[in-house]
Amino acid sequence: MRIFLDTANIDHIRQAARLGVISGITTNPSLVSREKPADYRATIEEICSIIPGPVSAEVVVEEAQAMIEQARQISTWAPNIVIKIPATAEGLETTSVLAKENIKVNLTLCFSLNQALLGALAGATYVSPFVGRLDDIGHDGMELVKDMVDVFTHYQLPTQVIAASIRHPEHCVAAAKAGAHIATVPYAVLMQMIRHPLTDTGITRFLADWQHLSEQQ
Repeated sequence: MRIFLDTANIDHIRQAARLGVISGITTNPSLVSREKPADYRATIEEICSIIPGPVSAEVVVEEAQAMIEQARQISTWAPNIVIKIPATAEGLETTSVLAKENIKVNLTLCFSLNQALLGALAGATYVSPFVGRLDDIGHDGMELVKDMVDVFTHYQLPTQVIAASIRHPEHCVAAAKAGAHIATVPYAVLMQMIRHPLTDTGITRFLADWQHLSEQQ
């Protein structure tokens, strides 16, 4: 399973890139607005220059033709751009057009197996089930991830599943067990994945023991 970073924060992206474990970035209008970029295109282009893997940038219109035109424009910003398209009827129409033009699509805001299956059939490169938001309303978000992976595998569909709306490290564990191709995580969750109290205790003990040995020599 690959790990993407779910953010538009340039500093966090640079820091995560240095770890060598991030292979892509997902953004959305909410994440971008938090950073208050002076120039949206310049921000996305900078992200694409830091991370050579897929970088998802979302359309911000609703009608199919408008989405198609905006997606075509965004796709020219960098060779590793992926267009995030919402899982709607207009989104499916847009996805099918873009797929024929070899523009990669991440079908986002997926909350059902039906939406994911239709997205795959329309030619989406990725589908993004929002696990945390499903959990919020009492549904098992990770069960949906597993169902998507099982169906895509059974029918040999090339579309990959991105477990999105990840809230904590255990979501990443569950996504891996469910067979998700990718989990896209906030920076804070990535840092939580690295840490363990026993690691910290072990380091402290090793350093103390080494210091004690050094003092005896």
